[in-house]
Amino acid sequence: MFQVRIHGRGGQGVVTAAELLSVAAFREDRHAQAFPSFGSERMGAPVVAFCRIDDQPIRLREPVLAPDAIIIQDPTLLHQVDVFSGLSPDGYILINTSKTFEELGLGEFIARFRRERLCTLPATEMALKHIGRPVPNAALLAGFAAVSGRISLASVSAAIREKFPSRIAEANVAAANVAHAYVLQEMQGAGRAEAG
Repeated sequence: MFQVRIHGRGGQGVVTAAELLSVAAFREDRHAQAFPSFGSERMGAPVVAFCRIDDQPIRLREPVLAPDAIIIQDPTLLHQVDVFSGLSPDGYILINTSKTFEELGLGEFIARFRRERLCTLPATEMALKHIGRPVPNAALLAGFAAVSGRISLASVSAAIREKFPSRIAEANVAAANVAHAYVLQEMQGAGRAEAG
């Protein structure tokens, strides 16, 4: 079973991101489960959503305490909430920011993780450009697809088209395509830097 925990704030589409990820997995003939965990349900309050993906039926119903991947939609949560709780050194980390891990003050922390599984992505900027709103979830899911290889961009795009009306869906798919290409390019650059 592959477990994803998504951290963000109310109004950023955190719950929708988990739902889209589960729909994308269903489209690939896998079992999936998505559900949120709310504290205070207000705009801007921290929100966590979970997604599980497996080839077998999923019977678990509790929150994801030991995720295989973490997607952080709002980097202001990094020093407010223990977003990395339970993540193993083999886990994936994707953060919505144009800053590097070092610029975020996470340089020492990430030293124990596999560098090729870590990525920052300016998803909000991409969303503003293509959607016209600061809702980074589609771009982040495409970035997750690129960094993890656990889901295809085609399935993410299909899930977006299934969830939203045509005009909104196509704007989100455009942001997703740009994000996916961005992450692949970043990963190639990191691979060249490590090889050199």
